[in-house]
Amino acid sequence: MKGAGKILGIVIVLAAVVMLFSSLVITYPDEYKLIKQFGEIVRVVEEPGVTLKIPFIQDAASVPKQLQLYDIPKSDVITKDKKTMIVDAFVLWKISDPVQFTRHLNGQVAQAQSRINATVFSSMKSVISNMDQADIIENRDGKLALDISGNIGGSLDSYGIQVVAVETKALDMPDDNKQSVYERMISERDNIAATYTAEGKSSAQKIINDTSKEISVMKSEAAAEAEKIKAEGEAQYMQILSRAYNDADKADFYEFVRALDAAKASLTGGGNTLILDKTSPLAQVFYGYE
Repeated sequence: MKGAGKILGIVIVLAAVVMLFSSLVITYPDEYKLIKQFGEIVRVVEEPGVTLKIPFIQDAASVPKQLQLYDIPKSDVITKDKKTMIVDAFVLWKISDPVQFTRHLNGQVAQAQSRINATVFSSMKSVISNMDQADIIENRDGKLALDISGNIGGSLDSYGIQVVAVETKALDMPDDNKQSVYERMISERDNIAATYTAEGKSSAQKIINDTSKEISVMKSEAAAEAEKIKAEGEAQYMQILSRAYNDADKADFYEFVRALDAAKASLTGGGNTLILDKTSPLAQVFYGYE
């Protein structure tokens, strides 16, 4: 009897241990834990740690919580101007609603990737088909990816999927028309550069002409002002002379000085002989006034 009791005790302990471990649910930081009962989700554990479930009646399933990357296969799309482009892109996505993800996609990442591939390709096709090839090439580094992400919107919300970003790794043209497109783009840029150069030269010439005109006007005004000042100075000079020699003695002295200046001016070129008529004003310097 003691042996049977001991065995029964061991069985009970083992059963208790099994039930304990069967009731434990360990959740890691990079996952959601879904607690199911008879196939239906009854609880979602989002925080990492250890929780409990009803053993043998409930079970736990994991779905990823971290940000995930899906590399979309290269695909051909047609632009607005009927040119073929080869798009190579990738998607950053995550599970936003683990319940919806499990119900609609059976909790399978592969099914989610298939759904993402179809949705993103459809969005890329829609965006690129409304843009010319040149615009696509110019906006390949930023705006194009934003437009594609914006076009996706919340179309995957019902599957519990959130698209965080769509990025283009490569956006290229088929080899057979790549060179012709590059040559056309170079020609267009050369034409734009020539237009800018011509406009710049025209603006520069206009500035030069306007500046020359302003300088000419300023010179003319300055010359007129100088003549005016000169005339005013001469008038003031004559007024000063008139006041200085307004009596007979000063007038005679002035005549004397003027006569000496005239005599000096006549003795130029190395000559030293001055012949004057006695009646000439200059002779009065030497003969005196009669």
